[in-house]
Amino acid sequence: MLKTVLTGLILPLLGTAFGSGCVFFMRRSLSRQVQRALTGFAAGVMTAASIWSLIIPAMNMAEDKGKLAFLPAVAGFWCGILFLLLLDSVIPHLHMNADQAEGVPSKLARTTMMVLAVTLHNIPEGMAVGIVYAGFLSGSAEMSAGGAFALALGIAIQNFPEGAIISMPLHAEGKSKGKAFIDGVLSGIVEPIGAALTILFAGLFLPAMPYLLSFAAGAMIYVVVEELIPEMSEGEHSNIGVMLFSVGFTLMMVLDTALG
Repeated sequence: MLKTVLTGLILPLLGTAFGSGCVFFMRRSLSRQVQRALTGFAAGVMTAASIWSLIIPAMNMAEDKGKLAFLPAVAGFWCGILFLLLLDSVIPHLHMNADQAEGVPSKLARTTMMVLAVTLHNIPEGMAVGIVYAGFLSGSAEMSAGGAFALALGIAIQNFPEGAIISMPLHAEGKSKGKAFIDGVLSGIVEPIGAALTILFAGLFLPAMPYLLSFAAGAMIYVVVEELIPEMSEGEHSNIGVMLFSVGFTLMMVLDTALG
């Protein structure tokens, strides 16, 4: 069982690492259309994961509340939204193709703030994986090893293009390929760390599992709406972001249903 959990925690980081490795084999920068496509794909995966892997299990766990089974999901969802809003307001970061940084004023380098933007994005993903595996370890009927693996695999798949999206622009900003690769990997290290810490603390609050699941869902949806959807839609009108959003959404839905 320990090996199963460790595999699930490491998978998302491997996705980021392999994606970051694209900096060694591809041209200096990604085109805007490719960036929009990859961002749309990531948004689709995260949205589907939030619904099938987190919100629906949270509501199923609260079935004993009858018609009020939605309450833990609503409360946890809003806490997740507000938590990411707080982090977004405090941590200095710079989104892709943006000129003005967000968060508290800082003298950090542009490349550092670009890495922090992706790191901020990865926090809820790590929490989601950790909470689902915590539910599996607790013996919850709503959380199977297959379902937890499906979530970890889905996030690993969408982390592959994310790794490329962060490492290649860093190289374009002047960093060597090696340093850009390392920074790309480091942006994803928060996921297994966050997942492990979530498992540790979630085990102390098992009755709150529905709240924790929906909390992670709210945090992920915040990232999708605040960051990914605007990035996949910026510039000249194109349907590429929407189409890849649909591909990502469908893939995650299939993985969760087939493996769960």
